[in-house]
Amino acid sequence: MSRFWKIVLLVVAVLVIAVVGMRLMGGKKGDAGGPAAEGRQGSDPANAGPVPVTVIDAVRQDVPVYASALGTVAAMNTVTVSPQVGGQLISLNFKEGQEVKKGDLLAQIDPRTLQASYDEAAAAKRQNQAQLATARSNYQRSNSAEYRQYVAKTDLDTQRNQVAQFESAVAANEASMRAAQVQLQYTRVTAPISGIAGIRAVDAGNIVSAGTALVTLTQIHPIHVVFNLPERQLPAVREAQAAGAVDIAALDRNDAHVLTDGGKLDVVDNQISSDSGTFRARALFDNADNSLWPGQFVNVRMQLRTIAGGVVIPTQAVMRGPDGEYVYIVKADSTVAMQTVKSGVEVGDSQVQITEGLKGGERVVSEGQFRLKPGAKVTALKPGETPAAPTEAELKAAQQQGGGGRRSGGPR
Repeated sequence: MSRFWKIVLLVVAVLVIAVVGMRLMGGKKGDAGGPAAEGRQGSDPANAGPVPVTVIDAVRQDVPVYASALGTVAAMNTVTVSPQVGGQLISLNFKEGQEVKKGDLLAQIDPRTLQASYDEAAAAKRQNQAQLATARSNYQRSNSAEYRQYVAKTDLDTQRNQVAQFESAVAANEASMRAAQVQLQYTRVTAPISGIAGIRAVDAGNIVSAGTALVTLTQIHPIHVVFNLPERQLPAVREAQAAGAVDIAALDRNDAHVLTDGGKLDVVDNQISSDSGTFRARALFDNADNSLWPGQFVNVRMQLRTIAGGVVIPTQAVMRGPDGEYVYIVKADSTVAMQTVKSGVEVGDSQVQITEGLKGGERVVSEGQFRLKPGAKVTALKPGETPAAPTEAELKAAQQQGGGGRRSGGPR
């Protein structure tokens, strides 16, 4: 084949490929107005029905303002009980973990040695009392009118001095007896405070000395809770304290429930920590039910004041956008409008107080607002309510609308 015919065949092939390609492109453009296009037109939000949303009324109520912090339970008094005299520990008269009262017998130390010292002092007193009686009789007789002229003045002075000497000896014996009696009383170790007895540090039968730790008593009625607050809250705390008793509740570590309430602010520390920027405060609880235990970590909730008639809505109703916080309000014609608000303090776990933007009584969307835009039509539902199932007529209308769309997009 000559070169001329080769060029002719190449040109024909290119033309055939171009024609086929144009026909394929034209078919695709024709399909653009078919069912897919009609389906997209049918999904226009302007033609969609009302959006089901949960609606709740913004209510007015008194809103307590709290300050919260992590606190540590501390015993009001903690005493390490030790004997004041040495000797053999005869008995321990308490059970570990037992609640003891002030003055209860905790331990007994062998008293025989100290009892002997007391008896010795008592015997010496009786001996000196007898000598004092003799010296007084001699002096009184020598100083009487019938004998004074026969007794030298020097002897009278000596007898008078002997009386004073034995009087001093008797007084010294009495002091020794009192000292021995005090030491003897120390052999009975009693509770200096009311509290819970800890684990004993020594067993009966051991030789103890003054200062040997026997057990630790911890007072839990009443009990303290110590906590730290940021320095920015100090003015509010001091203002609340000046207004009267400040109520405090102790919650568990998860803030799930109140362990005990009825606590009162006891003291605010006199300085702010420059390291942490916080100040210490202490609360006092009666702890009648033993719900607080020394060393326990709790969450402290202190009521500073109460906002009268605050507007309250669910927390999830508040949305955040580029211009700040807003909510959707349902109007009388079942359409929604966007309302700018400013939230304040939290109310419980699921509500918030609104300081600006709402007056109370407005119907606010609390669920389903992510599908809304200003002016959208809604179906208002109560909390927990679900939309009603579509009726048969509505289903048929939807099917007809869908079928019409397919027919309009059929082949021409």
